[in-house]
Amino acid sequence: MTSATAGGTGSGPVSPRSPRRKSVTGTRKAVVVLFLLPAVMLLGALVVYPIGYSLIRSFVSDTGGGFAGIDNYRELFTDDGIRTAFRNNVIWIVLAPTLATALGLIFAVLTERVSWGTAFKLVVFMPMAISMLAAGIIFRLVYDQDPDRGVANAVWVGVHDTFAESSAFPKAHPGRDSPLRAAGGGAFVTKDPVRVGEPVVLPLVGVAPDLMPDGAKAAKAASADPGKVTGTTWQDFTRGKGVGTLGGVDSAELGYPGMRIEAVRDGTVVERTTAAADGTFTLSDKADGALLRLPEANFREAYNGVDWLGPGLVTPAVIVSYIWMWAGFAMVLIAAGLASVPRELMEAARVDGANEWQVFRRITVPLLAPVLAVVLVTLMINVLKIFDLVYIIAPGSSQDDANVLALQLYRSAFSDGRPGVASAISVLLLLLVIPVMLFNIRRLRREARR
Repeated sequence: MTSATAGGTGSGPVSPRSPRRKSVTGTRKAVVVLFLLPAVMLLGALVVYPIGYSLIRSFVSDTGGGFAGIDNYRELFTDDGIRTAFRNNVIWIVLAPTLATALGLIFAVLTERVSWGTAFKLVVFMPMAISMLAAGIIFRLVYDQDPDRGVANAVWVGVHDTFAESSAFPKAHPGRDSPLRAAGGGAFVTKDPVRVGEPVVLPLVGVAPDLMPDGAKAAKAASADPGKVTGTTWQDFTRGKGVGTLGGVDSAELGYPGMRIEAVRDGTVVERTTAAADGTFTLSDKADGALLRLPEANFREAYNGVDWLGPGLVTPAVIVSYIWMWAGFAMVLIAAGLASVPRELMEAARVDGANEWQVFRRITVPLLAPVLAVVLVTLMINVLKIFDLVYIIAPGSSQDDANVLALQLYRSAFSDGRPGVASAISVLLLLLVIPVMLFNIRRLRREARR
């Protein structure tokens, strides 16, 4: 049986010619260009023009009156401030993204195993809602040198004083015509040996009345004891001109509670004691003929914590504040990636005898590698332009030590009046970002081909 076609008879069907497909918009290329033109103009105004202008300006002198050649770029490698900024940027790139990503990974993995994981994630992510300016102000107070204001030093001083108690009399010293003399190393010793049955007086001055220990009581003259060495150590000062007796215990004066007293003979300590609340103390007959020494531990300056914002620690301190802000960002992204990890692989590994560390290292981390790369690259680009935290947290005395390229760009352009050098720094920052962006593009293309 033959079938007929539109042109006559034939042995088989002939497919009709397919019509040309229209574009999705059903418009010509000119209309498409018109629609894209506003976006292209915006991109050119906000991205292309600033990059081009900065590149041109980097070859112009600071006065703008002539061609400077590569002098501005030569300045990048000879100026000490710029070299310090470059070194600090390297420290930032190595430490900040790595630590923030690692901390986010730990939080994401651990919060999967607790019922209150969502609440914990909310608390950790909350700093992301705070601006860099506000975070800088917060950590400027956290790192305050005064333990009564700075949280970091309050904790540090509390831990330190738990193991090494600070002295309550750091400013105390012998007054005029005192029976004590300096013994070296901050200690004081009696000028003459002491004898049993003869009360000893150890007057000191120099402690402000409002800084005396809370347990201090009115000083009391020690009574004589035939078989012991007794004495009093006290604040030999009474407010008011001509009031009180120099070298004598007055009722308006306070004792030195807890003052350490040592009996020393031939360089060896034969006995120790501490003064009572009224300043009195007692030693056995072992102290007979010895010198009494007030050791330097009585007068050690109170521990005031760590200078977090000093030249040596300012960069790590600012990095900690950055991690506080961005660890939550890393945690949320990693937790989203962790939700897509097949649980069958983990269960199979546990059935085969793998412990939790092996499951984490050999299964969880490799499967999360694409997400970890995204977080790491994002944070690396972010820290290259870090400015706010360093500018706000680092005090003026150590801002040079905490300097980074973005801050140096601002200072060169607005404080030092060197726009040519500032433009060269901006070009350097662009060149530093390009390799990271190329790596990210290549990684995205590899994932798209899978």
